[in-house]
Amino acid sequence: QVHPVESGGGSVQVGGSLRLSCVASDDTYSPNCMGWIRQAPGKEREGIAAIYSGGMNTFYIDSVKGRFTISKDNAKNTLHLQMNSLKPEDTAMYYCAASSSMFCTYTYWGQGTQVTVSS
Repeated sequence: QVHPVESGGGSVQVGGSLRLSCVASDDTYSPNCMGWIRQAPGKEREGIAAIYSGGMNTFYIDSVKGRFTISKDNAKNTLHLQMNSLKPEDTAMYYCAASSSMFCTYTYWGQGTQVTVSS
C-alpha cells in the first residue's frame, strides 16, 4: 500500500513562497502520474498541477501557471511543488496524489498540508 506524505505547508504573506514536498511510502512504486490537488473551504477539489513519469511532461491550471512549478525526484520518489507569488486565493489544503494511469486517475492520496496566504 502506498501512502504519500506531504510536508512544507504553512502560513505566508501575499507574494511569499512555499515549497511542498511529497514522499511516497513505497520505494518500489513507480507511478505514471503524480499531482497536487487543493481544496479551499467551501469549494470543490481542483487538480492544479501534474507530472508524468520521466518528469518531462507537466500540466498546470491557468491560475497557477508561471507561479507554481511541479517537479519530481525519481531517485527519491519525491514530488515537489514550488509556489511563488502566493495569493490569498491560494489558501487551501494541498494534497499529493499518485496514479498508475497515464490519465492521472489518482488512487493514492496523502493526508494534505495546509497553505494559508494572508494579506
